[in-house]
Amino acid sequence: MSWSEYLPVLWQGAWVTIQLTFWSTILGAVLAFAAGLGRLSHRAPLRWLSVAYIEIFRGTSLLVQLFWLYFALPLIGEAIGINLRMPPVVTGVVALSLNIGAYGAEVVRGAVQAVSRRQHEAAKALNFTPRRALLRIILPQAVPEMMPPFDNLAIQNLKDTALVSLIALGDLAMRAEQLRNFTQDSVTIYSMVLVMYFGMALVLTALVRLLAHSLGRWRTGGT
Repeated sequence: MSWSEYLPVLWQGAWVTIQLTFWSTILGAVLAFAAGLGRLSHRAPLRWLSVAYIEIFRGTSLLVQLFWLYFALPLIGEAIGINLRMPPVVTGVVALSLNIGAYGAEVVRGAVQAVSRRQHEAAKALNFTPRRALLRIILPQAVPEMMPPFDNLAIQNLKDTALVSLIALGDLAMRAEQLRNFTQDSVTIYSMVLVMYFGMALVLTALVRLLAHSLGRWRTGGT
């Protein structure tokens, strides 16, 4: 078989990888903001919940989290009479989202805390509510600063999608391994996979930079 015959099969896996990366990055960003801002909350239960989530998912292996959601959670559900079994693609998205969200939460917290105290004092002087100050003054300055670390997290998330092949999800890594087992052409197949992952990473970086540029203009208008 030639590389042109491998390409359709690898593209099927790449499409699964793209979907996993897209949805888990979006949901992970939502979790990152929720947990990052929650950790700064004055409400103790919300702060404790955020800290627990961040520390658990940063302190344990993504692979173990993936296996727990796919193999252990359904058994717990059976024990209590609830169906908690999720399809492999949903399990992959959930595990990746929870993991990247925990790391992203620290990025959000750090960026918000890096905003000058003078800005907080100015918001109080203008009689802004805490919510309005956050939306109109703090976040327009903090979010652009989050983009470079978020870019790194998004790239890492793309690479981490390869782990979902271990729960029988046909992503790029799994399709490549299936082809390799069938053809024994390791050099061609894995060289193509390297190029495909690199190409996806370049596209992802370009999208994040475009978003960062747009947010930079928002910052100018927000302040």
